[in-house]
Amino acid sequence: MLWNMNQPLTVEQIRQAPKALLHDHLDGGLRPETVVELAQASGYTGLPTYDPVELGNWFREASDSGSLERYLETFTHTTAVMQTREALVRVAAECAEDLAADGVVYVESRYAPEQHLEGGLSLEEVVEAVQEGLELGEKRAAEQGNPIRTGQLVTAMRHAARSSEIAELAVRYRDVGVSGFDIAGAEAGNPPTRHLDAFEYLRRENFHFTIHAGEAFGLPSIWEALQWCGCDRLGHGVRIVDDIGHDENGVPVLGRLAQYVRDKRVPLEMCPSSNVQTGAAPSIAEHPLGMLRDLRFRVTVNTDNRLQSGTSLSGEFAKLSEAFGYNWDDLQWFTVNAMKSAFLSFDERLALINGTIKPGYARLKWATER
Repeated sequence: MLWNMNQPLTVEQIRQAPKALLHDHLDGGLRPETVVELAQASGYTGLPTYDPVELGNWFREASDSGSLERYLETFTHTTAVMQTREALVRVAAECAEDLAADGVVYVESRYAPEQHLEGGLSLEEVVEAVQEGLELGEKRAAEQGNPIRTGQLVTAMRHAARSSEIAELAVRYRDVGVSGFDIAGAEAGNPPTRHLDAFEYLRRENFHFTIHAGEAFGLPSIWEALQWCGCDRLGHGVRIVDDIGHDENGVPVLGRLAQYVRDKRVPLEMCPSSNVQTGAAPSIAEHPLGMLRDLRFRVTVNTDNRLQSGTSLSGEFAKLSEAFGYNWDDLQWFTVNAMKSAFLSFDERLALINGTIKPGYARLKWATER
């Protein structure tokens, strides 16, 4: 079917495109029916409803409050049902399958092992269960004709005091599925510099890490993440827009931090729907991503939490296509940005870009232009 080039791309069209996803939380991507079934199997009685459709709606509505703190509260339910090896394997496998069905060819799935210990698992057992699930999901996806490459981003909670322990855990599993490290949780009152020991250890070990920064908090969070902690990427980073002004002619003027981020090609893991839900952006159409893309920052597009936002990566791209008029060339640009920024070896990144991503977009562009 031919595509009207004056119309926004649809989710169905975008699903055919090969995509790369850097910022996707494992405990924010469960299927509603899986949450219900795992709750019933484990005896968890805290869900607001046990109807999968109603539960999916509840997660989205509870996440639409405009508050990051309220948004994070929804994870009480998802982590509660992810406390056994069997649950973690299932959730990870379904994550890989669902993303592959959406056209994602590479994903880094992040989660905090310290939040999955209530059932008696050790940190090591949590990582191994997630890896087992991701590999199972990769196998199933390949059998369905949707190959996907997965990696883990092992995450520490910024309000806790286990970041060094979790960093060492991530490095121990660097050759068996763990691609990198992250810190997550509420930014306010929990600056990244509280975890300097962990970041200094990771740098000594030549290990990749990203930091949630510049989402609910402003420029100081971004500056600390980059200049004190030395992160490779910024999780969200949306508040970098606060360091961009305009002259009397309306031309953007970059401050020193924004200039540094752009010059150094620091990847921004932007999550449009999530940012609107948590109040980091007023709407998709007013999201700073549009200006940052125009200014050629290293912008990537991500889902953050597919359950809470009721979204997919194809859905995020469709919203951006409608808001900003993005076409296949723009989507390819975002995807190549993400793949260039992946915590994967250079040769493997190049193989996915030249062997899968560029040919995939070339086919789609040819089909719509002929």
